Amino acid sequence: MKQDPTAARRGPLDGVVVLDLTQIYNGPYATFLMAMAGANVIKIEPEEGEHLRRRPHARGATEPLAVLNANKRSLVLDLKSDAGREVLLELVRTADVLVENFAPGVMKRLRLDEDTLRTVNPRLVIASGNGYGADGAYRDYTAMDLTVQAMTGVIAVTGHPDQAPVKAGPAVADFFAGTHLYGAIVTALYQRRVTGEGCNVEVAMMDALLPSLMSTLGLYKAGSKQNLRTGNGHGGLMIAPYNVYQAQDGGVAILAVSDQHWDSLGSVLDCPELVTDQRFADKMSRVKNRIALDTTIGELAQKFTKKQLFERLVAARIPSAPVRELEEVINDEHLHARGMLSWTEHPVYGRMLGMGSPLRFAGYAGPESIPSHELGADNREVLAELVGIDPQKYEALARAGAFGGQ
Repeated sequence: MKQDPTAARRGPLDGVVVLDLTQIYNGPYATFLMAMAGANVIKIEPEEGEHLRRRPHARGATEPLAVLNANKRSLVLDLKSDAGREVLLELVRTADVLVENFAPGVMKRLRLDEDTLRTVNPRLVIASGNGYGADGAYRDYTAMDLTVQAMTGVIAVTGHPDQAPVKAGPAVADFFAGTHLYGAIVTALYQRRVTGEGCNVEVAMMDALLPSLMSTLGLYKAGSKQNLRTGNGHGGLMIAPYNVYQAQDGGVAILAVSDQHWDSLGSVLDCPELVTDQRFADKMSRVKNRIALDTTIGELAQKFTKKQLFERLVAARIPSAPVRELEEVINDEHLHARGMLSWTEHPVYGRMLGMGSPLRFAGYAGPESIPSHELGADNREVLAELVGIDPQKYEALARAGAFGGQ
């Protein structure tokens, strides 16, 4: 079937209305991906704003609140008030998705449990992000990225074997879970298209992070006391060379997954005898003798600058990359050309680094970038557009406390 060229320019989630009750990183990233795919995302916060909005402005390269809430509209509701709750339920009637990442039990205390929402809109997709799941022994544990890294064993296996364990640098639990939550929501929307019915979806941060331990779990044996921190080596100690090697002016990550990679490495390092050394004759031998192998490659890498070594590795098609500082990454021409990064002027935060979506759709370049809105900036517009609340009704709701003590 020939595709309508006009439709190709619309976002794949064009027309989908999302009520976003999420906060900090996990849920807001899921709804950011939806907004960047064309959804109409309404960010709903209490009058004091969500936790991320209340953090001191870091004045760094970027502002997380602004990045994660770009292309969303801002609505303030006091969900603890009867009037605010009733406004939300009116919005639910017209919405396709409601997303929240409160602790388990909060939605029920707000009298916004599944039965209530489903009675108002049977087609609603209700999406929940949380730390450990809505059931199970850990259900009520307070969860943040650091605590989930600790609970899943990520911290225990991160770092060098002769040093204390450390957390992963990036907020992997939050963003892995947010990405999974986006996938769950879109899957539920597809199911609704087939069945006509809405459903509940849930993603726990612990569940989302666990598959990333795949290589390490391949190394682990039940009852073992083995230290599983492998530094820059392969998590399962099944590939060698696989490490960061120091050139004259910094590190270069090099790994030889295939025999072809290994056979080419000797020429790259100007040492053909490396690949004929019997200690490194095959994959298992290289893994067994990886300490000697890493030492040898480290000595050979010292003959080159990072740029020289990387260019030779690229020419030989050996997986590799220079270890770059954040200054290099945020000014990377490749990322800026693809639109993943861009320097923007935010009306509140000034010059800052904006981000695009990693999800690319043929025929759709993404929405026009709209800076995050100030808290409650779209109250009147959103309520008039989605549920027909006129100025007189709005003022009555305000007096009833629907929007807090504004």
